Formats: sequence, structure tokens, C-alpha cells
Amino acid sequence: MITNRKSLYSIKLWLDILLLNLSFLFSAWIAQPSHILYERPYMFILMLGLNILWYITTNITDLYDNFNPHEFRFQAQLIFKNVLLQIIAAIIFIFAKKENLFTRNFILSYFILLISFISARTISFKSLQKILRAKGKYVKNLLIVGANNIGVEFSAQVESNPVLGFNLIGFVDDGNPGKKLLGGLNDLNEVINQYKIDDVIIAASNYDSLRLNNIVNICNRNAVRTHIIPDYFQFLSKKFMLSTIGNFPIITVRNEPLAEIQLRFIKRTFDIIFSIIVMILILSWLIPLIALLIKLTSRGPVFFIQDRIGLKNEKFSCYKFRSMYYKQKNQEDSFNPTLENDPRVTTIGKYLRKYNFDELPQFWNILKGEMSIVGPRPHAVAFNQEYLEYFDAIKLRHLVKPGLTGWAQIHGLRGDVTDPVENKKRTIKRIEYDIWYIENWDFFLDLRIIFLTVWQMIKRDTKAH
Repeated sequence: MITNRKSLYSIKLWLDILLLNLSFLFSAWIAQPSHILYERPYMFILMLGLNILWYITTNITDLYDNFNPHEFRFQAQLIFKNVLLQIIAAIIFIFAKKENLFTRNFILSYFILLISFISARTISFKSLQKILRAKGKYVKNLLIVGANNIGVEFSAQVESNPVLGFNLIGFVDDGNPGKKLLGGLNDLNEVINQYKIDDVIIAASNYDSLRLNNIVNICNRNAVRTHIIPDYFQFLSKKFMLSTIGNFPIITVRNEPLAEIQLRFIKRTFDIIFSIIVMILILSWLIPLIALLIKLTSRGPVFFIQDRIGLKNEKFSCYKFRSMYYKQKNQEDSFNPTLENDPRVTTIGKYLRKYNFDELPQFWNILKGEMSIVGPRPHAVAFNQEYLEYFDAIKLRHLVKPGLTGWAQIHGLRGDVTDPVENKKRTIKRIEYDIWYIENWDFFLDLRIIFLTVWQMIKRDTKAH
């Protein structure tokens, strides 16, 4: 079934494009009499644009990825994202064209019809696949060469996901006995013919090139499709990427979406617009108020400026409201984390930290391009050195700009705790969350993190010290 991946993709894509066009036409006929649509040919330009947009966004969001089976709940989120982008694009077009007829009724109908049609197609397609698989239709007999841990884990994936279309026959291996072992490598040719094998997965990491060449030759002679799980499988993240340079296949161990310039442009544009709005509507009056409270309750400067680690491991000056008693040599120059009920924190500082208001001056860092609204929180230099002992790959966080809030923070992983063992576990988990965010970034994930950050502030549940 691996060979049918492109076919399944094409079938789903063209079915959905057909449903998209039907949704568009039905919505137009619901909103206005049919002859009005034909009198406004520019609406068909919108329809063409929405077709192109659907092709682009569904590829970016992996809506048609058949080999990562998910519950419909997960797919529904992807469908919603793609339909929402359709609606935004339609609204922008209608607004720019100053269209006065195809407005609210059209937009609402298009949203409801498209999300309903695509969801129904998704559920029906998956149900049909299950029925066909149960009847043994379009199922490939699979043999795994290598009964090691990788082979066994892969077989579990195959058996738990019948939608993949594989019938696991068993294993061939010389040194790893186990269930479904059909013989050794010398028996490979006989096993292929006896069980009418269609596909072979080579999951053996300890075979030399001569032995691998022999296995592939046997599969080729029997017209069996051969697939290899690389022996450096353990080094790959779930977001690796396969590409080619000339005739050389290249595997990128860790692929992050923000390596693409167009996605960085989208994120940066949002950062600038969002920051300007916040600074005009909120910070223009809130910063003077907080500054006055800080000056009235303790001596020292209003702002605390500290070197932190940012994009590409570069240092930058990070701005915060001062929330601790002022000293000429700040205690945070060394690894001395702020803990709950820390005596160094001022009275007003406790409230600033509780509601994350101490971080608000970092909107200036965002406008300067040193930070983003969402990203891994920037570490102080001393903290970064300490955390390096906990997590070797900590510098992966610096592949993107640090953020005012982040995926780890909305999951309660903000700050340190007194117990060193627990603090190490907590720090490792926080960095793992940061790396997950980098590998799985999309614009809607940023919006979700911003919403949850604001919601936690309203609920007074920021888990800050």
C-alpha cells in the first residue's frame, strides 16, 4: 500500500475540490438567485482562487497524510483550519471587491457546507477503507526482514492500523527468535514464494552492505517491493524530511517549518501587527501606571535589562519590569532562580509575576525583531549554561526566535522548583515541549497559545513565581 500513497492522495484531493466547488455554487444560489452569480463573473475568479488555496493549505497541514492514522477528532481540527482559511480568503476578496450581495449569507453557507461535506467525505472514506480491508481487498502481504526491536515495533504499528492495508505474514531473521519467525535469511526466497509476499520491510540495523545487497536482489528477482527502515532511525525526529540533491537521497534529521522564508514572513508580520495593537491599546497607559507603582514601592530603576540567549545562539538585551529589590550587582547574573515566596521579590513584583505583567516590556524586543509573540522562552546566559548539563540538545531552541509566551508555558512549565531532582526533570520536559513547538509550528498553533496564555492570566493560573 506504500505504492498507493500518491493515488490515495489524488483521489481525496480531487474529491474535496469537487465538494469545494459544489459548496461554493450551492452557497451562491442560497445567498442570491442563480442568475445574479452569472452576472458577476469575478465571483468565479474567487472560486478558482479558493481551489488553489485549498491545494496549498492542505499540503502544508498534511490533511491527506494516509500513513499517520489519527482519530477523526484530530482530522476535524485540520479540516477546520483549512476551511477557516477559505473563509478568511473569501472575506478579504469580497471586501476588496466591495461586493454587496454575496456577503454574510454566502459566507455562512459556504462555511457550513464545506466543513460538512469534507467531514462526511473523510468519515465515509475511512469507513470504506475499513470495510475493504476487512474483506481482504487491496491488502498487501508484508514480510519484515529483522525481528529486532525496530522490526517488532514496526509490526505493532502495522497490526494496530489495518487502514494501512498490510497483512503482516511474519519475520525472517538469523539471530532474533520470536513469534511469526518464518525462517532465516537463507530461506528468504522460499518464504517470498510460499506466502506470496508483496512488500518487504528491511528493519535490520546490523547487516553489512553485501548482505543488504543480497536481500534486495532476491526481492527484485521476485518482483517484490522493498522498503528500508534506516539503521539511524533512532536519531530521526518525527518531523524528519526526505529530499534529493542530484542523485543523492538526503534525510534531514529534524525539519522545522520556520526554516521556510514565507512562513517566517507570516509569523513576523503577525508579530508586528499584534505588538503595535497591544502597545497602542494597552501598554500606552499600562506601562506608565506600572512604572509609577514600582517607583512608589521600592527604589531603583523601573526596567530590568538582562542578557539572554536568542536566535542562532546570539545574546540580546531582554526588557522586563523590575520585580525584585534593586542591587548594583543583580543576583540573577548567576544561576539563582526565582522560587515561590522568594524574599528578593518586591510586593508589587509578586503581582507582576503572578499575572506575567513583568514580561510586557518585551513587546519592544518583539518590534525590534529579537523576539516573537510565541516561541521558547529566552534563558539568561547563566541559566542556559546550567540547563546545558540537563539536556545536550538545548541549543535546538535557538533555531527560532524566543517568545513572550510558549507551548511549555501554557502547560505550566514556567520557572524552577527547589528540589534539584524534580527541577531537572521539569527543565528537561520544558525543553522537550519547546522542541515539539519548533517541529510542529503553524499559525493556528500560535493563535491557540496566545488565547490560552490570556485565558490563564484571566483565571490567575499562570503558575509563575
